[in-house]
Amino acid sequence: MQEGKNIKLGISVGDLNGIGCEIILKTFEDSRMLDFCTPVIFASNKTISFQKNELGIEINYNGIQDASKALDGKTNVVNVWKEVPNIQFGQPTEEAGKYAIESLKAAVEALKKDEIDVLVTAPINKNNIQTEDFNFPGHTDFLAQELEGESLMFMVTEDLKIGLLTDHVAVKDAPGAINPILIRTKVRTIEKSLQMDFGIRRPKVALLGINPHSGDNGVIGNEDDEVLRPVIQEMSDAGHLVYGPYPADSFFGSDGYKNFDAILAAYHDQGLIPFKTLSFGRGVNFTAGLSKVRTSPDHGTAYEIAGKNQADHSSFKEAIFTAISIFRNRQEFRELTENQLQKQKVRR
Repeated sequence: MQEGKNIKLGISVGDLNGIGCEIILKTFEDSRMLDFCTPVIFASNKTISFQKNELGIEINYNGIQDASKALDGKTNVVNVWKEVPNIQFGQPTEEAGKYAIESLKAAVEALKKDEIDVLVTAPINKNNIQTEDFNFPGHTDFLAQELEGESLMFMVTEDLKIGLLTDHVAVKDAPGAINPILIRTKVRTIEKSLQMDFGIRRPKVALLGINPHSGDNGVIGNEDDEVLRPVIQEMSDAGHLVYGPYPADSFFGSDGYKNFDAILAAYHDQGLIPFKTLSFGRGVNFTAGLSKVRTSPDHGTAYEIAGKNQADHSSFKEAIFTAISIFRNRQEFRELTENQLQKQKVRR
């Protein structure tokens, strides 16, 4: 990105029968948002026109055929498809899933080509997106395949950050999926993200136990003593500020999380239930560890209120500001580390 240019913010529209288009349009109905970024929505003129008319949202947009043609100071819409989708608000249809994936694939392709700088994804339905060509449980797994790096599902606010050792894995399979290699990889990924994306020089990371009460010395399972503790000790001895495992049931209620820069939960609900309870509406889902920045709101398609102009777009707006902030932090981090390397070469 050239100095002085607005960040080009790519947006995939998610499930057309959900609230994705509504939260996008409500966000950019406020023209002041164009001071912070240049939005590039991957959908079609006709789709956006239908949604804004149905929802009664006043917004002007600039239709383009290619993301590289996006204009600063405008809300840009890339025409990914020509046909007019059959939109049925509140219904999880196969057609809606098809267009959600078309939008996502086009946005990711533009991201890989540097036609956009960051990606914010509106919510999808994990069931109706499944096809022979797209067999992923969610955004994170698809992005992990398409972009370089080690992906980490990282739920973030300014004062609470929770990563997951296992994300879209059945609860019964989660303990078996956790092994020393996975733990080391996720800890290093979360540490690097905290340093590079959030400007925390010496991050402190807490790991939650796999079993209730972290196993109670083997009374309620051996995984914590046999898998988690040895790796935590090993990494601590190597200089990492890694602590735990902590019993998950009391960790958040006692405000223990405030002593750490981030928490690694063993499985999906162990991390997301406390995160959404403490931060709902302000939280952002960030895919850390990848070569590009992707964020999304902390909620789903909300079919029950789709098409009713009742959706709250605050989490989507937070996702935008978080993506912009992380992009800027990465630029600064690269400049600082590159300058440091140059100084070391001069000294030699």
